[in-house]
Amino acid sequence: MPEVNSSFQDPMRWTKKQQQPVRRTVSQICPPARRPLTVADIRPGMENERLGVVRDSMFQNPLIVKAELGKPRERSCSLPGLDFNYGLYIRGLDGGVPEAIGHWNVLKQQPTCPHELTKNYIAMNRGAVKAGLVTARDNFLYRRLNDIRIRDQDDQRFRKEPPSLPPNMTFGVRVRPSTPFSDLLQHRYQQLWVQEQKATQKAIKLEKKHKVMLGKLYETRSSQLRRYKPPVKLDALWHMPHFQKVGPHLDTFPTEADRQRAFKAHQEESAACQGTLRMGNYTHP
Repeated sequence: MPEVNSSFQDPMRWTKKQQQPVRRTVSQICPPARRPLTVADIRPGMENERLGVVRDSMFQNPLIVKAELGKPRERSCSLPGLDFNYGLYIRGLDGGVPEAIGHWNVLKQQPTCPHELTKNYIAMNRGAVKAGLVTARDNFLYRRLNDIRIRDQDDQRFRKEPPSLPPNMTFGVRVRPSTPFSDLLQHRYQQLWVQEQKATQKAIKLEKKHKVMLGKLYETRSSQLRRYKPPVKLDALWHMPHFQKVGPHLDTFPTEADRQRAFKAHQEESAACQGTLRMGNYTHP
């Protein structure tokens, strides 16, 4: 109990809690921009030190001013003083709350100008023709003397009225339907795609099954000529007279039937081979 009383009796404890934090001003957060250099700001050893006649206008030319070492680059533009406020200052002209409570500012209705009726050129042209006036000068004079106007009811009838819309119509873009997360998690779209592919394959198989099979293809002259190989007549090889009765010293065929079979194959392929003896490369690729 004594500790509780001492805490309530300590006034400094409450004053510290109620003390507001110190806020920085705008000038402290955003300091004013650096002003351009002048002759009085130049010190010996600076980058912009010059010899001869020096004027303040020299330090306002961005092509002449050099950047000082360790300092931001000077901008060659003159700024107003520190007491200048940037922005637009609007003074209150409405009188504030007292004037708003004292009376109600009602907007006065502007006087409406009379509506000018449209000229009825059809009726005026018809009257001019009936009067026997056909020239432009006569029509102009007739319109000045007989100024016929269209009545309000007829003018409204000829004008295009806005389309009638239902009272419960909502304007704007329709809301996109919500994403079916349950179908995405269950791979529902994959299952539907697999079912569609199976149905397509089944329909293709049924179509092939019911397809009419053609009968036997008959040979034509063109197909026979395409496979026909014209026979090649080979002349007998020339042999020297004193070698005609000499038998071969080397026989590479095991039997005579193999020899005849090899010669027959060579005769069939000799038409497509190169060389005098038709034993070279094939002519076709």
